[in-house]
Amino acid sequence: MPTLSRAPLSGRYLSFAEREEIAILRAQEVGVRETARQLGRSPSTISRELRRNAATRGGRLEYRATTAQWHADRRAERPKVAKLAANQRLRGYVQQRLAGEIKRPNGIALSGPEVRWIGRRHGRRKDRRWAHSWSPEQITNRLGVDFPDDGSMRISHEAIYQALYVQGRGALRRELTACLRTGRALRVPRARTQGRGKKFVSPEIMISERPAEVADPAVPGHWEGDLILGLGSSAVGTLVERTSRFTMLLHLPRMDGHGDQPRAHNGPALAGHGAEAVRDAIATSIAALPDQLRRSLTWDQGAEMAQHARLRIETGLAIYFCDPHSPWQRGTNENTNGLLRQYFPKGTDLSRHTPADLAAVAAALNSRPRKTLGWKTPAEALNEQLLSIQQGGVATTP
Repeated sequence: MPTLSRAPLSGRYLSFAEREEIAILRAQEVGVRETARQLGRSPSTISRELRRNAATRGGRLEYRATTAQWHADRRAERPKVAKLAANQRLRGYVQQRLAGEIKRPNGIALSGPEVRWIGRRHGRRKDRRWAHSWSPEQITNRLGVDFPDDGSMRISHEAIYQALYVQGRGALRRELTACLRTGRALRVPRARTQGRGKKFVSPEIMISERPAEVADPAVPGHWEGDLILGLGSSAVGTLVERTSRFTMLLHLPRMDGHGDQPRAHNGPALAGHGAEAVRDAIATSIAALPDQLRRSLTWDQGAEMAQHARLRIETGLAIYFCDPHSPWQRGTNENTNGLLRQYFPKGTDLSRHTPADLAAVAAALNSRPRKTLGWKTPAEALNEQLLSIQQGGVATTP
């Protein structure tokens, strides 16, 4: 005779022997938590097992080990028909919330720009399809509100994502990925997102470890830095002093061979803003300042700062890194970058600007009166700091 159950794939699943033990304890009217304690399982596992796999013949819920194992084996069979493929009403609801047309307040449909689906992510500066564009999570949670008494109108957000991205689960049209807010036609593997942390950033150089004086605007010499990116991987570096708002721009020219040959694996950054180029540009710009005006530098976790340890040795700067996706931790620098976009718009080639061009833009920005400085210019505020240092005092700003 064939065995009553398949060999369990792992200890994660209940075995037939465990189901027999559950049936015996259930007949003895042992509670769920005591049953779970004796089997070494979670009480929720036992409760779910009794609810899902009980025998219903005769109108009563009676737990039998053989019947429960049959239910479990039936559910484990693959492939299974996707829920969206089997439930036409549910599929129509999901598609309507993903790709439903936009309407004016008077009810007239508004088609928006005509966008051809090309099977890959649309660029940020290209037209996107106009649709309701509810996220799968919004659709999942709204189903319980719109159909509180209909258990068939339920689906997880992960099932919706799989229907869009996984071949063979495609109850939804692949073109509907263009209605997602990311617009991705392919799903980003989880392993790729987990490996985004920068290996050169250690806990002791995170922004949380900065001295309290860095946040004090009365203490000069603390800088914030970042890169402004342009077309074709071109970039300009920015350094802003927190107290005076004085700005220095870093010229990061492209290296020979950029665009003429394929990039070598682990080779030099031909775009001009690799770790060595940024380190040298910062060291050259900051070296002309007195020690009192080069106390610390705060940067985001970009790969261009991979050589921060050597930069600290060469310049004496204490270097700290912001938390991921936290630009507000460099608020002064972010504000300055916004001002600089007047001269370096997005989508333009920044490599065409010479060092003289950058010096002229920095001079224009440093001679602009600032409300936060009492309508002084950053150049005037920095000059006061230098005079105060020469007189042996501590520079302050009103």
